[in-house]
Amino acid sequence: MTATILHTTVPSPLGEVLLVGEESATAPGGVALASLSLAGQKGAAGVPEGRPDDPDAFAEITGQLAAYFRGELTRFSVEYAGAGRTGTEFQRRVWAALEEIPYGETTTYGEIARLVGTSKAGVRAVGTAIGRNPLLVVRPCHRVIGANGALRGYAGGVDRQERLLGIEGVLVS
Repeated sequence: MTATILHTTVPSPLGEVLLVGEESATAPGGVALASLSLAGQKGAAGVPEGRPDDPDAFAEITGQLAAYFRGELTRFSVEYAGAGRTGTEFQRRVWAALEEIPYGETTTYGEIARLVGTSKAGVRAVGTAIGRNPLLVVRPCHRVIGANGALRGYAGGVDRQERLLGIEGVLVS
């Protein structure tokens, strides 16, 4: 059986956010999030023509995003579509490491490489895996910065990375 693909767009301080998901396998009437992307984002998700917008299906996720943007939510509780099936095994290890970066803190690409058992030479592979994270904001790749403390490589743009870190109290915009 093929999962029904659902989507909606919501406004945010970062611009329009596209949410794409599928009907939840574990929560009747719920949605499992497959992608959260931003307008103009490198590698952003698309939605096939003619698919109806379904904002009601994403009410829980939209509420969590709004609370995060107000500074009231520090960790998302979202079911992921295709958990364990999306991405390569290496990407899933990197993405799991992203989930462990605490709210209001940053880490480096090199530290993520160390956590997933990759050598310093593997930092580029880590960066590529982070760049393929389909769940911006929710899976906090914006908390990964360069070894010199510089913001770089965020798929949604460095200006948005700075804004997200500002919400978390890491940087002052």
